[in-house]
Amino acid sequence: MTSPDRPMDAAPSVLIVDDQELIRTGFRLILTARGIDVVGEAADGADAVAAERRLRPDVVLMDIRMPIMDGLEATRRILDHEPRCRVLMLTTFDLDRYVYAALAIGASGFLLKDVTADHLAAAVRLVNTGDALLAPSITRRLVQRFATGDQHVGDRLSTPAAHLDLAALTPRELEVLTLLGRGLSNTELAHHLTLSEATVKTHVARIFAKLALRDRAQAVVLAYETGLVTPGDQ
Repeated sequence: MTSPDRPMDAAPSVLIVDDQELIRTGFRLILTARGIDVVGEAADGADAVAAERRLRPDVVLMDIRMPIMDGLEATRRILDHEPRCRVLMLTTFDLDRYVYAALAIGASGFLLKDVTADHLAAAVRLVNTGDALLAPSITRRLVQRFATGDQHVGDRLSTPAAHLDLAALTPRELEVLTLLGRGLSNTELAHHLTLSEATVKTHVARIFAKLALRDRAQAVVLAYETGLVTPGDQ
């Protein structure tokens, strides 16, 4: 796990979790060739949980569908144990119900398994800085599809993104959260609200702190789950 004294642009340590050895090997070779330290591999969720506690990686690349324990439950346990760890979900489909549930739990984004080598390395470095790896428009499509109606994933109910008490927010912060839920970037928020980007970033940071949100992905999920945003809102 990155120490508080370690520069944020330092290469992160990575744990690769996938039940296919070929994928683990390929990802390891790609990341290692680009100066990223792969500290371990795991073939199922149970091994991933144990490996995270032993190796303390900065970033976990987590397959969703695995034997013994799936990636969703493994992500839940890892983030409960170490909230600073960043989890990137690996999936075959971009609009995947399991991905929605993982974002609600606290995953920092997702990657398709056919990701390019450069995109894979860039994604790992990005989430290690504390950002979320999801274009707001993709997050919005994902949440619109799964946040309404039946939210069961298998035999489990998806976990809300955070405490749902929005009373802690000021009217301006509530407005910002609503616009975040609609997929606006900081630049678009600044233009829409006639504010500087620096002021927008301050509002976003305060929203995250008050609602215990990890990143923008969870903010979008929360906006839908609390009814601030509904499908079709622009």
